[in-house]
Amino acid sequence: MLDAGTRADAHGGRDADVVVVGAGPAGSAFAAHLAATGRRVVVCEKTAFPREKVCGDGLTPRAVRELDLLGVPTPREEGWMPNRGLRLVGGGLRMQVPWPELSAFPGHGLVHTRMGFDAALAAHARRAGAVVCERTAVTAPVLDERTGHVVGVRVREVDAEGRRAGEERVLRAPVVVAADGVSGRMALALGLRKREDRPLGIAVRTYFRSPRSDDDWMESWLELRESGSADLLPGYGWVFGVGDGSSNVGLGVLDSTAGTGRIDYRDLLRRWLSSMPPEWGFTPEQQVGPIRGAALPMAFNRTPHYSRGLVLVGDCGGMVNPFNGEGIAYAMQSGRLAAQVVDAALDARDERSRERVLHTYPEAVRAELGGYYTLGRVFVSLIGHPEVMRVATRYGLPRPGLMRLVVKLLANLGEPRGGDASDRVIAALTRLAPSA
Repeated sequence: MLDAGTRADAHGGRDADVVVVGAGPAGSAFAAHLAATGRRVVVCEKTAFPREKVCGDGLTPRAVRELDLLGVPTPREEGWMPNRGLRLVGGGLRMQVPWPELSAFPGHGLVHTRMGFDAALAAHARRAGAVVCERTAVTAPVLDERTGHVVGVRVREVDAEGRRAGEERVLRAPVVVAADGVSGRMALALGLRKREDRPLGIAVRTYFRSPRSDDDWMESWLELRESGSADLLPGYGWVFGVGDGSSNVGLGVLDSTAGTGRIDYRDLLRRWLSSMPPEWGFTPEQQVGPIRGAALPMAFNRTPHYSRGLVLVGDCGGMVNPFNGEGIAYAMQSGRLAAQVVDAALDARDERSRERVLHTYPEAVRAELGGYYTLGRVFVSLIGHPEVMRVATRYGLPRPGLMRLVVKLLANLGEPRGGDASDRVIAALTRLAPSA
């Protein structure tokens, strides 16, 4: 809720240096990084923590690196379940591929429920100095009548059901960060719509009380089929042990046509689960909570990432990895990059100079992820063909060396400089691919 820390500065007429819309991984990471520099950051989150989000809860070493850069502690006793790598299942084979040993990334992954994960990041942002206002809905951007730039947001307090619980007021700041997820309401208010030339994914998941809860491998099943079809779908099922007596079980489909209503994904998950060994506990009697689903906006499906005082981070900017549907690592990474740019912009001597600095943010994001996401778009188009999926599963899994390369590519874990032959292949492909 709003407090005295958000009152306007008597000298500048500002409520903050930056207002952040949304306290998911992108918004909280941005807020923590920027608040640590001494900037005044206000985060508006329409719900209250802890709250649930649809996710596989799995964190690759890339996400763990972002947590390390933030300084977030990840002890097992606080719900952070470590894992050693991927267990791939397909074509009648099982293969365990450890996370690679790299100088740029930790050698382990984690699993943590989003209910606890998001709350931990928001608390970390508060400790860094950000003001996090829960149950505070942003209703619209505030635009400068002369320039059309975003100069603040309209907010109102809401109750646990999202109903109005207070009068609308204005929070003013020279920069606003849109971290409001796939809905992208702030971006839409400025006319920044989703790009139709980018893929979309669909994820559905639920939880089960299961003896597999302490499994320290993130398990991916590479064979998903529609009912009555022998063709493989372009996606995978997962089983991630949460470490608290439960497992997160779900599936994601990477497909440029996902979301058209052609496939009932919840029913697909139920049918896939019915093929699992009963001793794993993936039965209706052991299910905890309903099946929930969400869209996965991939490969920069909303651009530009900066426009008229509004910075897009995370899912709002379509930052999900098209190779594997991972979003958390890229949400936090984009928040970190945005914080660096915004911090520099706030030091600019005038509005024109500040604009020039802020326009470097899309360039920074493209430089780090653009080529890789272009490769991901090619990958999505290829696996959209059932024959490609069949051949890849049948002939790829029996080759451990190839699968180590594939895991590095899918999880974006190549050594940025030097490394082995697989790292050099990934670096060359990413460098040669045009930026997304």
